[in-house]
Amino acid sequence: MLATMEIIDILHQADGLAEMILHSEIGEEYLLSLYKLQNDKEAQGIISKFTSLKDLFEDVQRFGKYHPDYKRINLETRQAKRDMDMHPVVARFKRAETELQSVLDEISGRIGRAVSEQVKTPAGNPFFVSSGGCSTGSCGTGGSCGCSA
Repeated sequence: MLATMEIIDILHQADGLAEMILHSEIGEEYLLSLYKLQNDKEAQGIISKFTSLKDLFEDVQRFGKYHPDYKRINLETRQAKRDMDMHPVVARFKRAETELQSVLDEISGRIGRAVSEQVKTPAGNPFFVSSGGCSTGSCGTGGSCGCSA
């Protein structure tokens, strides 16, 4: 029963930390840029166009350069990606998202290292990666880190 109460206390403190992050300058910039992104019709149209082309390209890519529309769809997808990335509202959101992710990675790394250097923590930032195991610090997931399960 004591362990359960300790876990509840830790989770409660984690909620408090999350609130602090959300109310920080970085958290507020993220929330504001997310709101603006979700409510910008032009940005949403560009994102939708890119998503459709990306899905089409994934279908075409199964056949590779042998598909008759491979070059055209590849070029259109790349242009749509560039248009999306260069849109000011999208770019602002991506910057805010990256800054927030860096803070979360740093916090996660610090907590993990405070417990043990062997604790694996998710990290997208190479400055906050565990030295043990896989190069990304998230061994065995078989996911985006590239490790095999």
